[in-house]
Amino acid sequence: QVHLVESGGGLVQAGGSLKLSCAISDPTVRLSALGWYRQAPGNERELVALIGTHSITNYADAVKGRATISRDTVKNMVYLQMDSLKPEDTAVYYCNVRWGWLDEYESWGQGTQVTVSS
Repeated sequence: QVHLVESGGGLVQAGGSLKLSCAISDPTVRLSALGWYRQAPGNERELVALIGTHSITNYADAVKGRATISRDTVKNMVYLQMDSLKPEDTAVYYCNVRWGWLDEYESWGQGTQVTVSS
């Protein structure tokens, strides 16, 4: 099984930066996609950034240009660098990984809170 632990969240001022980290427990699983999602109170969970095969990345329009997802296969880590943070970025951020021929398996972290003050 794959277990994920997020870290790096906290309280930041608008315009500041954070780098979220996600530790992946099992290096033997061939992961198809790794992503960051977020959910704010009253909102649906939404994709923030995704990195898949061939290091192809996708970003939500709301964070495009301000977020960078990256993966370190040696350390079994996935990161989300966020810059120019806005109050609307406030949410719980979750790490997600998927594997299997049809991406039929997935694992979620417990989440890390990001709060951006104005």
